[in-house]
Amino acid sequence: MPETRFQCGMEAVLAILGGKWKPLIVYHLACGPHRTGQLRKLVTNVSEKMLIQHLRELTDDGVVRRIDFQTVPPHVEYDLTEFGQSLTKTLAPMCEWGTRHMPEVAAIVQNRKRASVPA
Repeated sequence: MPETRFQCGMEAVLAILGGKWKPLIVYHLACGPHRTGQLRKLVTNVSEKMLIQHLRELTDDGVVRRIDFQTVPPHVEYDLTEFGQSLTKTLAPMCEWGTRHMPEVAAIVQNRKRASVPA
């Protein structure tokens, strides 16, 4: 198998956090462990299937730790590993940028929606 090489650091970040929901999952787990149902409420509009898939990928990549309490009924929580916690430091400036520019971004998204509606 050929060695993986990245042209820049952003490619490495996207290799781990690529996708619409992974950054939001990591963002919410930065506050502490959450159960699947709690994450489903926090990460709005994500389907159950996508949430589970992204949690599995983040777990496989060593970003998230799955904690199974081995109880009946099942009790499973997800928490960030040390590697995952280091990622939250990269998300904080992006979150701050998004907060500062929310009105402009909302207008951009609205314009995209209008442009994609057939006349």
